[in-house]
Amino acid sequence: MTDNTAGRRPRRNFSPEYKHEAARLVIDTGRTIAEVARELGVGAQTLGKWVATERAKDAGEPTGELDLDERAELKRLRRQVADLHKDNEFLGKAAAFFAAKQPPTNGSN
Repeated sequence: MTDNTAGRRPRRNFSPEYKHEAARLVIDTGRTIAEVARELGVGAQTLGKWVATERAKDAGEPTGELDLDERAELKRLRRQVADLHKDNEFLGKAAAFFAAKQPPTNGSN
């Protein structure tokens, strides 16, 4: 089996704060993306995406990224949906149980 990762750096993960600060270096200082990317040791294309996202945020456009409050709300809503599914399943089983226990009716009272 050959190693396809020879000579490649391991994939790095950057925090949202780091991405924000790196993008602000380009936007606020007027320096080029290539210059700042070289200084920070990140790819120019990667930094370019961060800058585009930051500029979209500045313009009030949707970026496709969730901020911390939105992530927390999404987590809460997913938990709530899961709880509601469990409740609904339980109520369906309870309804079936009680429907099965009803005495048969012959049509007269």
